[in-house]
Amino acid sequence: MADKMLKITLVKSPIGAVPKNRATIEAMGLTKLNKSIVLPDNDATRGMIRKVGYMLKVEEA
Repeated sequence: MADKMLKITLVKSPIGAVPKNRATIEAMGLTKLNKSIVLPDNDATRGMIRKVGYMLKVEEA
């Protein structure tokens, strides 16, 4: 499962979000709107996506 990668894009601003969710976005490496990152498809990444999924667009890379 670790060989799969996920392309994650920030599509909603974290300005009005709960501070804990904002910290999760920063921990993922997302700093600006429409910025994309590629992370491994593992349990830790899936947990972060589940937490702040309403601000993200997720695709398989």
